Amino acid sequence: MTRPATIRKPRARSQARIDSILDAARTLLAAEGVASLSIYSVAERAQIPPSSVYHFFASVPALLEALTADVHAAFRACLQAPIDHSALKDWRDLSRLVEQRMLDIYDHDAAARQLILAQHGLTEVTQADRQHDIELGDLMHKLFDHHFELPKLPRDVDVFALAMELGDRVYARSVQQHGQITPRMAEEGMRVFDAYLGLYLPPYLHKRVMPA
Repeated sequence: MTRPATIRKPRARSQARIDSILDAARTLLAAEGVASLSIYSVAERAQIPPSSVYHFFASVPALLEALTADVHAAFRACLQAPIDHSALKDWRDLSRLVEQRMLDIYDHDAAARQLILAQHGLTEVTQADRQHDIELGDLMHKLFDHHFELPKLPRDVDVFALAMELGDRVYARSVQQHGQITPRMAEEGMRVFDAYLGLYLPPYLHKRVMPA
C-alpha cells in the first residue's frame, strides 16, 4: 500500500528567500505597476541573483499569482475577524462592515489595488483572482448565515462572490481614473454591493438570537 504524498513546507531559509522576493515584488508593483515588473527588477530590488528568483517563481505571472494569494489571505482574515453580533441591526450593517474592512485593505495596500483593480491583462492573475473570489464568497455567505436567517439562495449563481466582483468594478474604475479609491466611489461600490444582495435578501432578515 503506497503512502499518500505529503506537502512539505519550505525550509526556514527558503521561506525567508521567498518572503524577500515577494516583498520586493510588492514594493515595485506598488510604485511602478504590473507592466514594469520583471524577474530581473525583483532580483535587483531583493539584492539576490535572478536565478534565485527563477528557482521559486518561473515567471512574472507566477510571482503575481503568489502576491494575489497573499492579498486574498488578508481579505479572508477580515471576514474571519470578530464581529459584535449585538451591534448588528440588519444585514446591511454587516455588509457595510465587511466591505469597509476590504476597502481598508485596498487603501493601505497599493499592490493590492494594482493586482485586483488595475487593468493589466494577465489572464493567470485574473483567473486566480476569480477563484479566490469564489472562496471569499463562500466565506461571506457563511458569515451572513452566522448572524442572520438567510432565505433560500440560487445554487447556480454565487450571489456573494458576484456582489463582491460588482463592487470591485466600481473600485477599479476609481483606481483607473484617480489612482485610488476615492471616498465617493467607495460609497458607490458599497451601494452596488448592497443593491445586488438586495435582489436576493429581503429588506428585513431575522437576526439570530445567538450567532449560529
